[in-house]
Amino acid sequence: MYSCLYRRLHRASHLAAITRAVEARRLFASSIQRREEDANNYFVTQPIFYVNSVPHIGHFYTIVLADTIKRYADLLGKNTKLSAGTDEHGLKIQQAAEKAGEDTLSFCTRYSDKFRDLMAASNASITDFIRTSDPQHHKAVSHFWKLLVKRGYIYKGKHEGWYAVSDEAFYTESQIEERVDPVTGKRGKFAIESGQPVEWVSEVNYKFRLSAFKDKLIKWIETNPDVIYPEIRRNEVLGWLNSGFDDLSVSRPRSRLKWGIPVPNDPDHTIYVWVDALVNYATVNGYPWSADGTGTDGRPNFFPPNVQVVGKDIVRFHAVYWPALLMAADLPLPKRILAHAHWTMGAQKMSKSKGNVVDPFEAIATYGLDPIRYFIIRNGGISDDGDYSSDEVLVRYRKDLVGQLANLASRCLSKRLCADLEGFHAIAEQQQDRYQDQVDERDVAIYAILIKLPDRAKEKFDKGEFGRGLGIVFDALALANKYMSDNEPWKIVKQTYPESRVRLQTVLFYTLETVRIAAIMLQPVMPMKTELLLNHLSVSKTERSWKHAQFGAGWQTVVPNQVSGSSVSALFPKLS
Repeated sequence: MYSCLYRRLHRASHLAAITRAVEARRLFASSIQRREEDANNYFVTQPIFYVNSVPHIGHFYTIVLADTIKRYADLLGKNTKLSAGTDEHGLKIQQAAEKAGEDTLSFCTRYSDKFRDLMAASNASITDFIRTSDPQHHKAVSHFWKLLVKRGYIYKGKHEGWYAVSDEAFYTESQIEERVDPVTGKRGKFAIESGQPVEWVSEVNYKFRLSAFKDKLIKWIETNPDVIYPEIRRNEVLGWLNSGFDDLSVSRPRSRLKWGIPVPNDPDHTIYVWVDALVNYATVNGYPWSADGTGTDGRPNFFPPNVQVVGKDIVRFHAVYWPALLMAADLPLPKRILAHAHWTMGAQKMSKSKGNVVDPFEAIATYGLDPIRYFIIRNGGISDDGDYSSDEVLVRYRKDLVGQLANLASRCLSKRLCADLEGFHAIAEQQQDRYQDQVDERDVAIYAILIKLPDRAKEKFDKGEFGRGLGIVFDALALANKYMSDNEPWKIVKQTYPESRVRLQTVLFYTLETVRIAAIMLQPVMPMKTELLLNHLSVSKTERSWKHAQFGAGWQTVVPNQVSGSSVSALFPKLS
């Protein structure tokens, strides 16, 4: 009997051990898969826009730049996420709603919808849209605040300083200047950084121990030289850090500011709008997170951001306050902050009072969506401000899009030349097998350009310098136009020599190969027009990723008849 019981216990123990081993292997495999998935995740953020006025061309630039980065990551095969939204709390919003005679939430909803409309009109591939008035965000901010309190980084004290309502920020004596307001003609004090008027404020509120993170922030930036881009913004941030700073005021008395998230366990205070706003990047990932890293909504967590797109006017909040708050909460830091420049008109700052503000909706209606996306990315500044001009938009439209791109494709695809697209793969393999010194001397220049084109453009794209990358692409198209003119395929097609047909198809291959590669690389900027252009080229939808932008990597599967009833020249119709 004991022997039978022993065998049963032994068998049960053995089965339990096998079960544990199987479960351990499953968990190990799952963790490996999770790490691989996390490594391929790519999270891009837009700043959330303040809802005190209608969207302008600067907002459009930010939206399109962030979308271009996200679409470029898609092209590289990443699993992407792009967040956007509206920042709806703060004294400025409270005062604007009062002035408009509206309920504050209704006021916010009205303007939030305008920004959402612009994002839709911009064809931005946004995956997550957040409003800071959302209940889930309130929960996330409250949890974040309690965590900072628990870790000893928030305390109560008296705060005095110069406060700019428009910036929702305090400034030190060295950060303000006294001058005459050019609009009102009155003398006053203004923030040097933003130009906004300031007022002296003295109040008891909560403070964040920002000064405790000075050395950590400097080390983070110096050991990650590309974490803040461009270099001019990185140097600005290091300058701020090295000059020293006080702890950060992170609440306002409820008597002054009612429209915001209350401080947990102290209803007499409202959480500072920038702490509230910055947490949105965690909220869209389901924060607060469970032990396994997933969000409260059960979705995968993409945090921290791979790229955070911001305007240069809010770089201090994102490159100093935000990483310090994350360090205090023991959360991972953003991998890159891309701080772009602003837009001017006639080298002057845009403003309603000067009458030089550009309505992005009107620009889209006038020039078409993809053309204005192209202009805004090609001419927009990263380090230096871009200058908006209707004449310059037309130059880009006619010279680049019509002249260099569409006309080249149209001439090559004319029925008179009879481009044999199905035979291009064989020509590509033949050309790839040759060293540069074996290539026909008539083709050497364009061959050399196409071999290096993807890597040269990628170097710029990876930095967020899409304007410069587009310049490289259109330089290649300009060379292809010259190549076609020099080789005169319209004359070759009339020749009857056997080698003439081979030469004709080689010339057409090199020219259309340039168009094909360019169209693939232009997809993040002009997704709709490039889709049509690639359709005209009979490029398979499975051969449109970045790896197919390599010389000779296309034409494996030619799919004709993807476009009906229109020619390539119709891609960019004549503008009045």
